[in-house]
Amino acid sequence: MAQREMGARPNRDRPDDDKGGPPRRRPMFRRKVCRFCADKTLLIDYKDVRMVSQFVTERGKMTPSRITGNCARHQRLLTTAIKRARSIALLPFTTANS
Repeated sequence: MAQREMGARPNRDRPDDDKGGPPRRRPMFRRKVCRFCADKTLLIDYKDVRMVSQFVTERGKMTPSRITGNCARHQRLLTTAIKRARSIALLPFTTANS
């Protein structure tokens, strides 16, 4: 097996650093709005399994705020609600192996 030299990149199918042409722009993404801040009537309650389970993946992991769009305050409240619901067996810790 031949060794590659230090710092050598593998051969790719694209030309090296296309310097001609306009610079590339990053795509603009709209910042998600926290649904609890937008609608003040929504409350985070660990007994409301339907609402709390929206923020848990099918594998049982908590969905991060960068995906859900929750602010830091409501993400912390959701985390404690999910943990409370798990501890009294309203939500499963993981999925059942079937």
